[in-house]
Amino acid sequence: MELFSPSWQALRAAVAALPDEDFDQPSGSAAGRAAALADPALRVSTQDKVLTAGDYLSAYVLEWTPHHLDLTAHLPSAAAPPAETLAPARTALERIAGAPFPASFSDEAALRVGTGRRTPTDAERAALGGLAANLPLVLG
Repeated sequence: MELFSPSWQALRAAVAALPDEDFDQPSGSAAGRAAALADPALRVSTQDKVLTAGDYLSAYVLEWTPHHLDLTAHLPSAAAPPAETLAPARTALERIAGAPFPASFSDEAALRVGTGRRTPTDAERAALGGLAANLPLVLG
């Protein structure tokens, strides 16, 4: 849960730093303020599931970080997601995959390849072994 605000702030900062010709619509919401006030143990319901507010907000780290990577892939002048959100997003993706990505993969590579945002190189595919057959992972 403690990474919800940094991941949200990093994405907002990256968007805010874009020149008008790249993105000229206002961005933001009260999400960061609400997350800071939420009791992490509070139970919430969404999509017929019940989970803690902490788990719910932590899921957004995995949700936003690949979208932040999308932004930097298409707009190289945008700030990259912070390492403090890349590593937990990778860990969450590995839990979904049921296996770790190779240590040779950076967190960014694991997220891009794991979510299908980038095709693995031949060397990466070999390093993935059996996990390669299960990629890309569908989130959501």
